[in-house]
Amino acid sequence: MNNRPNSTKKHIVTSFHNLTPELQEAVKARYPLGFTDIMMRIDKPNGDFFYAVPYDTDEVAYLVKIDVKIDDKAHEEDDKDYYDDDLKGADELQDDASEGGVESPTTDDDVEI
Repeated sequence: MNNRPNSTKKHIVTSFHNLTPELQEAVKARYPLGFTDIMMRIDKPNGDFFYAVPYDTDEVAYLVKIDVKIDDKAHEEDDKDYYDDDLKGADELQDDASEGGVESPTTDDDVEI
């Protein structure tokens, strides 16, 4: 028994946006929960890469490129803000507080318990 896939089937790599509207709907129907769990990273020989999902029809085996935005800069900025130890005036505030020079203001919203 021959379990090999049909060798006459075309193999096409294309962007999701280049598919016909009918094929786009078929791909979405195949992955109703989205592409995140099924997406695979494809590394190109030149060092670039893209993410894609497989989609097969009777005639064509598609590898559908999915646009992915990688937000590395946001994490770096968050880490920079979080770990920024250069707080201007922090030493002066601490000195004033220990000398009794800084009092915490009270407002009408403050409640004593």
